[in-house]
Amino acid sequence: MAEKSPFKTAEERREEREAKRMAVLTAAVRMFNARGFHSTSLDDVAASLGVSKPTIYHYLGNKEQVLIECITMGMDQLLEAAMKARESQGKGIDRLRTFLLSYAEINMNDFGRCNILTANEALSPDARETIRKHKRRIDATLRQLIEEGMGDGTIAPCNAALAALTLASALNGPARWHRPNGPQSPADIAVALVDLLTAGLSPR
Repeated sequence: MAEKSPFKTAEERREEREAKRMAVLTAAVRMFNARGFHSTSLDDVAASLGVSKPTIYHYLGNKEQVLIECITMGMDQLLEAAMKARESQGKGIDRLRTFLLSYAEINMNDFGRCNILTANEALSPDARETIRKHKRRIDATLRQLIEEGMGDGTIAPCNAALAALTLASALNGPARWHRPNGPQSPADIAVALVDLLTAGLSPR
């Protein structure tokens, strides 16, 4: 039986690099959320992980690039939830609820909260425009689901753009007040909020 090589395979090296990159992102996003982007330095992030600042640069780049990665991860989660909702079975209101439940929970996790708590003004113009494009896609999905619900009669006639804005604004709220160690889980809060919101969309 051949001895196992003491050298890591390309796949093992890739996995190790990704694990370290995620560790940096997670430490950074938690500090951004707790202290604010401008009050957090990469020295703080590096110290929390017991590494040097050049290590942060090696995996992610400068502080703005770290923030862009954090926000992008939250946006990607929302876009994936939007795609799954669009592809799910059921009436318009069912697909809308599917998306809203995911939307609410994502906004209570580390990367989702970063999207809400960190103002776009912290980013360069190019980065802001990239994030805006993601947000427009999410808003478009909300409108489409509402319009489809109106089309099949499961959502009362309304201004889809205003309804989408209202839903998003309400579901962004928990990013500011939910505490992970609180008495209610993100899933329970999401269900309670979505029940309240979708009741207002039901046909009379």
